[in-house]
Amino acid sequence: MATASVAHHDTAVHDHHDHEHHDNFITKYIFSTDHKMIGKQFLVTGIFWAIIGGFLSILFRLQLGFPDMNLEFLRPLLGGWIDETGKLDPTFYLALVTMHGTIMVFFVLTAGLSGTFSNFLIPLQIGARDMASGFMNMLSYWFFFVSGVIMFISLFIKTGPAGGGWVVYPPLSALEQAIPGSGLGMTLWLISMTFFIASSLLGGINYITTVINLRTKGMSFSRLPLTIWAFFLTAVIGLLSFPVLFAAALLLVFDRSFGTSFYLSDIYVAGEALPNTGGSPVLYQHLFWFLGHPEVYIVLLPALGITSEVIATNSRKPIFGYKAMIISMLGITILSFIVWAHHMFVSGMNPFLGSIFMFLTLIIAVPSAVKVFNYLTTLWRGNLIFTPAMLFSIGLVSFFISGGLTGIFLGNSAIDIQLHDTYFVVAHFHLVMGSASFFGLMAGVYHWFPKMFGRMLDARLGYVHFWLTFVGVYMVFFPMHYIGIAGFPRRYYSWTNFEFSNMYTDLNMFVSAAAIITFAAQFIFLFNFFYSMYRGRKATQNPWRSTTLEWTTPLEPGHGNWPGEIPTVYRWPYDYSKPGAAEDFIPQTVPLSQTPESNLPHEQELVKLELEIIKDEADVLVANESKH
Repeated sequence: MATASVAHHDTAVHDHHDHEHHDNFITKYIFSTDHKMIGKQFLVTGIFWAIIGGFLSILFRLQLGFPDMNLEFLRPLLGGWIDETGKLDPTFYLALVTMHGTIMVFFVLTAGLSGTFSNFLIPLQIGARDMASGFMNMLSYWFFFVSGVIMFISLFIKTGPAGGGWVVYPPLSALEQAIPGSGLGMTLWLISMTFFIASSLLGGINYITTVINLRTKGMSFSRLPLTIWAFFLTAVIGLLSFPVLFAAALLLVFDRSFGTSFYLSDIYVAGEALPNTGGSPVLYQHLFWFLGHPEVYIVLLPALGITSEVIATNSRKPIFGYKAMIISMLGITILSFIVWAHHMFVSGMNPFLGSIFMFLTLIIAVPSAVKVFNYLTTLWRGNLIFTPAMLFSIGLVSFFISGGLTGIFLGNSAIDIQLHDTYFVVAHFHLVMGSASFFGLMAGVYHWFPKMFGRMLDARLGYVHFWLTFVGVYMVFFPMHYIGIAGFPRRYYSWTNFEFSNMYTDLNMFVSAAAIITFAAQFIFLFNFFYSMYRGRKATQNPWRSTTLEWTTPLEPGHGNWPGEIPTVYRWPYDYSKPGAAEDFIPQTVPLSQTPESNLPHEQELVKLELEIIKDEADVLVANESKH
């Protein structure tokens, strides 16, 4: 960190940014180029999709938990998808599973999490007026919005939405005559995902450019909060992997609509041979999972970055192992690109190749374990403040541990062959990716809500929301491990015909009841969110006594963030409970020369250099004033 004071970018251009905007309703709330408003747009849209995705899961959990129940009461909502006997249509069950996965992974945990906090926090925490390109940022949101509209429309078409699973493997997804969900619904799914990929790429380019070029004076890479490191590396992963999904989807469109055979060969439908030859459905699996596994970390890394910030702030301690955290995220970024085939151990791949991917998969547990160790060590003997954000962050660490441990089972190819496509896999990724990332999203909302809306969320409702959700998630997904080990298969609409699975009727009923309660608990948060936005207690400028730059802006910052000069950064972002300091936190904007009583030896050496820089800046200011 010795060179941190002089490592900065010339921010003169965006220091003199015209931030006195006079927007009308359309330019302020709809087609806004202000990164904060765009972040809020992503958040509210993500919340909408979380309700839809969660509700779809309740529908298929009703089928799984209560297979003999008469669902006639759902007819006003589902119409013809409830048959005359009051049962859910089997093809619609597949569509529910497909849309739930797509919505939660892409629309909620990718756009809702990364889109919200990358947009909202990057300029505020690095000291920038806005994103590198406000227009591209606006386009990113509206591409996502159009993607969502198309996906939403597909829910209401006669043949139903896409029904090939969220991974849409061919040949099921490539043949329109295969099932109703492979018709128009699949076409709309592919169009929607194309817009979504465009949105992700526009956002990613913007995030990377902003972090590299628009850091304020003194904000070297070694002084970036871990949130910014996480958002930056997430954008890099997305920029390199989403184009591969686009290629996979484009070839699938060609196979569906233009008679090509990239994924099709030797297919018989109703006893009749199709003309397609030479293709391979395994090619699609390689292309999909080349995005699909990095996608796990596109979802997880922002949540881990948020957790780093929240745990350090509410432990009143510096984050343990700052550099180790950065190196572990770099390691995860690199390794995430070379483990994709562990999803394909049962696809007929060469066992030797499988052993290589198994080895790489188990290695990625190392940087993940480093992060867990550092979180626990930061918590150890800290002055813990159990805000709702802190509880959700600790909940994330819990899910990351319990879900990560089952990943070691599935990373072993010999064991995975037995567990593949069972509920063990469902339990694993819902804990380690789905629930952990959702808790990161919630931690971020509870922590930065005062900065977003100038008001506080109700903490009591936050505690109720946390405990119901935390206990509920474990009640839903922990039993799934047991039925998965026993061989209970995924994606089965009806399992009561099999003697071996009948013994799990009670457990499935328990899981479904827990899922309904957990989903209902989210409405506590919804009420808290929208009520507090207008009627919540007014926030102070820095309610959590945090050190990072976003808390130096006005309570509700305008377009441009800081009304005057952008503050200069003099120290790293985790100076909490520093021995000798007057307060238990020292903001990044406080010069080292003002805190001699708490400076460490290497910081004392920087004071002289810092004083020279401050003197030079004062001389330049005097010279500029004398010119005018």
